[in-house]
Amino acid sequence: MKRILPLAFALAFSAPGFAQTVDNQGAKQLSDNLARYFGKQAFDKGVLKVSVEGDAYKIALDVKALVNLVPEQKLLKFDMAPYALMVKPRSDGSWDVSSNFSQGASFEFDGPEGRQSMDFTIKDGKLTSVYDPALAAFTNATSSLAGMTMTSREAKQQADVSTGAGTATITATKSASGGVDFTATQKISNFVEMIKVDDPENGLNFPLTLKTPELSVDANGKGVRTKPLLDLLAFAVANEDEAQLKANQAELKSLMLAALPVWERVNGNYGFKDFEVDSPVGKFGAAQFSAAFGMDGVSQNGKVDYTIKASGLTIPHQTLPEWTVPLLPTDIDLNFGGANLDLDTMAKKAIEAFDLNKNPPLSDEFGTALVADFKAKNPKVVIAHSTVKNGNIEVALEGEMTFPGEKPDATVTIDVAGYDKIVDALKEGAKSDEQMAQAFPFALAVKGFGKTLPDGRLEWMINTKADGSVTVNGAMLKGPDAPQDDSAGQDNNAGQDNNSGDGGANGTDNSTGGDDSGGGDNGGGDNGGAGAKLQP
Repeated sequence: MKRILPLAFALAFSAPGFAQTVDNQGAKQLSDNLARYFGKQAFDKGVLKVSVEGDAYKIALDVKALVNLVPEQKLLKFDMAPYALMVKPRSDGSWDVSSNFSQGASFEFDGPEGRQSMDFTIKDGKLTSVYDPALAAFTNATSSLAGMTMTSREAKQQADVSTGAGTATITATKSASGGVDFTATQKISNFVEMIKVDDPENGLNFPLTLKTPELSVDANGKGVRTKPLLDLLAFAVANEDEAQLKANQAELKSLMLAALPVWERVNGNYGFKDFEVDSPVGKFGAAQFSAAFGMDGVSQNGKVDYTIKASGLTIPHQTLPEWTVPLLPTDIDLNFGGANLDLDTMAKKAIEAFDLNKNPPLSDEFGTALVADFKAKNPKVVIAHSTVKNGNIEVALEGEMTFPGEKPDATVTIDVAGYDKIVDALKEGAKSDEQMAQAFPFALAVKGFGKTLPDGRLEWMINTKADGSVTVNGAMLKGPDAPQDDSAGQDNNAGQDNNSGDGGANGTDNSTGGDDSGGGDNGGGDNGGAGAKLQP
């Protein structure tokens, strides 16, 4: 379904509004308008065809004809029926768009590692929608299917995918700030994917099965610049010739600027219910699992956010020591991303500066300066409040990282509930695991650096600076790195050359000069060395 709908929407997305009368003249006008986005050759070669069927137009896409335009694919077999959209003008200037996208297809070709093939079937696929040319978007769309199957075969891997019934909806409205605001949802039942890998050369031979009774997708966007993006597509089709593209690059720059910021914000979330992964080492699972993504458009202070959540995690521990079980997570909530991202300045400078008559269109020096400007705006890597839990144990962290120079500045706060239970588990592990026996004293030492909060949790605020220093809860754990003096290094080398010429005794004296400078009377040659490392 996710492979079919974008194609259907792309075709309808380009449909212009014109007179309501459905006739051959209207079909020709629709063909001419679609050719602006897909090229005249698509109609000349039979890839696209518009015809009159009753009170609607039929837009047919012949995928086999499209494949024939790319002979270097060298397909041994290709079988796929044409897709068709039925479009009908409405009295308000919008269009009814419908399709039966039930389909079956198969193809084979010789890949770099042998014969490859794919087959898929979509059962009872239906689409009904209303498209508004003024918005260049669907004001509403609904699709459904009864099920889907897909098989793929490669020399070292095969996969079988099946789903039950599925539905999808899209709605869009004019955005107050320009462009289109949209929401989209999709649900698919009984998703199953079976993968088998057989790669003797790399010692891999195992099956995997992924399944969930419900897969859902939710997305929304604000201020998506649909019409300027279509204008860019039309420009690309009209300027396929390289010489013509170079001659019209001023228009290209204008269209690219008009498409900014592309969107104000887009968000998406994949959700899995009772998700399971069967593997040779056991069954992984989660009662709920989701992965979300959000991104601002091209702006001077943009943000990117990622979230991964799972509850009711089950992890096979047949191959793990028993003492590790209390430490295996059952719930995770990870939130991270970026902030202070000035893509607007970068995009506008790049659009203004590029020249298609030069090779490369943007010089390396320009690229270096652009990156430096981006870093000067202090972009951040951000860890929002995130947690990993198991029973009475919870580890939480948050922080951010910036890049003032070659090395980053970072501040991370970690707090733990149930740290004593972690220590108890490690203590149990130390009885039978030599490495854990060595690590156990470190766990006790870490506890000593912690700050006890009113609720009993332990907290560590860790600061690392670009100068190499590290503090924990305000206490200096490591001082700044010693400054590197290249000239001093050259002098030392010279001294080694002289010493070797003198026979070695003087060389021994010079090599211990650092200890002597530490202060013989103080008896602190070693301490002086350590002090030198901790001071800037």
